[in-house]
This record gives sequence, C-alpha cells and structure tokens, in this order.
Amino acid sequence: MQIVVIETPELGDRSYLVHAGGAGFVVDPQRDIDRMLSAIESAGVRLSHVFETHIHNDYVSGGLALSAATGAHYVVAGADQVHFPRVPAGDGSQFQSGQLTVAALHTPGHTPNHLAYVVTEGGRQEAVFTGGSLLYGTVGRTDLISPESTEELTRSQFRSTRRLLASLPGDTRVMPTHGFGSFCASGGTATGRGGDIAQERLRNLAGTIGDETQFVTTVSSGLGPYPSYYRHMAPLNRHGPSAFLAPPHGGSASPALIRQRLSERAWVIDTRPRRTFAGAHLEGTVSMELDDSFTTYVGWLAPFDSPIMLLADRPQDFVLAKRNLARIGMDQIEGNSSGVDRLSGQFPIRSYPVVAFRELQLPLADGAFVLDVRQPDEWRAGHLRGAHHLPLQDLPTHLGELPHEPIWVHCGVGFRASVAASLIDRAGLEVVLVDDDFDRARAAGLPVVI
Repeated sequence: MQIVVIETPELGDRSYLVHAGGAGFVVDPQRDIDRMLSAIESAGVRLSHVFETHIHNDYVSGGLALSAATGAHYVVAGADQVHFPRVPAGDGSQFQSGQLTVAALHTPGHTPNHLAYVVTEGGRQEAVFTGGSLLYGTVGRTDLISPESTEELTRSQFRSTRRLLASLPGDTRVMPTHGFGSFCASGGTATGRGGDIAQERLRNLAGTIGDETQFVTTVSSGLGPYPSYYRHMAPLNRHGPSAFLAPPHGGSASPALIRQRLSERAWVIDTRPRRTFAGAHLEGTVSMELDDSFTTYVGWLAPFDSPIMLLADRPQDFVLAKRNLARIGMDQIEGNSSGVDRLSGQFPIRSYPVVAFRELQLPLADGAFVLDVRQPDEWRAGHLRGAHHLPLQDLPTHLGELPHEPIWVHCGVGFRASVAASLIDRAGLEVVLVDDDFDRARAAGLPVVI
C-alpha cells in the first residue's frame, strides 16, 4: 500500500491518495483538485472512492468535484445534512478499493458526525485516517460548532481518540488531516511530522491524560481564537462547492479600477515582501506578503463576500494568491500583476521605517507606544514591559483608539506586524515596523515580563 501526501502548508492541512494494485482512494481533498488529479495520473491509479472525514470548517472541500471528475464514489457521513448525492457512511461501514478494505469509525469530537477510516490490507490494519480527531501529539479543536456544544464535543473527543488508541495495533500509521499549522488543532500546532498508534499512546493528550475531566480542562484551556472565515466553510461544503479553475494568466485590472477600489476603501492587497512594501507602496493598500500565512490572514481580516484587489509583481504570484484564496471560498478576486513599480507614478506613495528589536531599546525607555499584535497565549508567555496588546484580528475595529504618535508594532516573527503596520499606515497614522523575531527581544536588552 502506498500513501501519497498532498500538503497544503498555507492552511496547515494534508490530503491523501492511497493505492495498491492499481486501485485507490482519496481522503479529504482540497478544492484545487488539479494537484490530486496529477498525483492520481502519476500513480496510474483507478480511483474508487473519495472519503470525507467531516464537514470541514477551515477549507473548501474538493471532494464532490473530484468525484465528478473521476467517477469515484463520494463518501460522507450519513448523519451530515448535505445538498448533493453521496454514499452515506457511519460507524462500521466498510468499502472495498481493490485489495484495500476501508472501515469507517464514528469519532465525534472535532465535529459531531466525524469519521475516521481504518485501512486494512492482507489482514493488517495498516493506517487510520483521522481527519480532525487524533492528531500528532494533540487532538482537533472542539469549539468550532458552537459554544454550547464545546464541552460535550470535548468529552466525545476524549472517548473517540482513546477508542482509536485502544483498539488499533501499535504499528498502525496515524494520518491526520489537520495539525500542521492549522488552527483546527487544539492547543496550537501539533508536534511531530509523523507517527503511529504506539507513538501517540505515549505523546498524545488523549494517551497521556487518563481522566476525562482533566482532558476537558486541558483541551479547553488551549482553545484560542480562530479565523473568522471558518464560519463560512461548513455552509459552503454542505452545498457542494465547485472545483477551482486556475486563471490562465495574471491579473489585468486597470489603474482606474484600482483607483476606484481604493476610493471605496476596498481591500487592495499588495503581495510583495513586507520590507519592499514598507519602502514604497500605493497609499491605502494593505501588506500581505505571499507566504504560508497569507491565506489565513486574508480570510481572517478581509471582508469575505466583497471584492478583493491583489497587486503582484509577477503573473505567477497573482495566480498563486488566487488559488490560495479559492481554497477558503474567496472567489471575488481582481488583480494587477504588471508590477507595483509600474503603477507608482499614477498613485500617491507612502512608506514607513523598518527596524529590529535592538533599535527599540531607547524609544521604549523614553515611553514610546509599542503595540504587540500577537495572540493572547503568546502575550501571556512573555511581552515587553509597557507594551500595549491588541491581537491582529482585533486591530481593524480599534484603529480609532490608537494615539497620534509613532506606533512601534511587533509580533512574533514579523508577518503579522507587517500587516498591522500597513493597516495603521492606511489609517493615516505614523508607524514603525519592528520586523524581528521576538526571541531576540531579551537579547537586545528589552525588558520581557510575564
């Protein structure tokens, strides 16, 4: 049996192609199914099934589109209400994919109707595809359905994950969908890049905490904020989203349209590196460097159902950004990929300084306004004495409360601070971007307190 892993680091998730003897199946495909179709073709696989572990809350599924493109059966929990044809599955359901047998296990917790899939070949339980239940070192978060159901789902997660740990052989490989930087993991990013049941018995929260109440307390205490776009994902996935079609070329929005969007206070996002943006950018634009955090924070901060304008220096950057946003259902994308420098002569230009933590020592001692835009758990673990805390996702609604003096903004490594700096600049305030790793703050002589 071969397992092909399709990584989506921009969202911290994995999809899987599993095959043996020329037949195979897919677990939890993302919307841009061209990647999976390419893997299927390369492996020479006849696809029999597409399995969903749950109705996803952090990305748009490509399951229905992949099923339509390949003729494979689309398997979704029978208890989930969906608006498309599917093969229903429940606890104990079995499916045959060539020489592989796939058995569904009801594993509620991450969602009420969550399923895990155990794959057997030649009488051996080779792997279990755990979706958002048993992750590497931790479990999937349990608060995405509603506050009222969180405790019940956390208790269900305890029982579900311990069932997997107790019932499967130690050498059964654990293959989760979430847990690689996804906000769907409880307590932050899960540890480890791979594992089996024996390893998870030793390192997983579900394996090391034997008391259900203590497990609930531990998991609940690690449930921090999650992106606002999540609330749109389940409704889209229940209705059966379409596949993503890659644009044939870059963006060609005219300067007049860009100017119109800026006048409307729409989100015009500059995808260039953050230091390039700080050096010179079109007035009113927002910095969102095209890296692995791009998708999450555009989805978290920008209005979900409104047009978004992307500015890029290369057509391939625009195409990649559009693909990334399609994965979370943001399809109203306009753009210009001819290069921001070519547009600069037609728009007012702004800039702001970029410094490291060592350059903050004297201003902080003199009472400078320092803004920390990290998450609450990061702030509690250590922050600069005298700094002000405002998580990035809360900044847009609090810009009017910031002072009319230089604002020195920092985060953990620079990306979130660069977004915050551009929003502060967009509001007409004076800002200094501290583009540095927070681990260097103490070494720079700055007072870090808990």
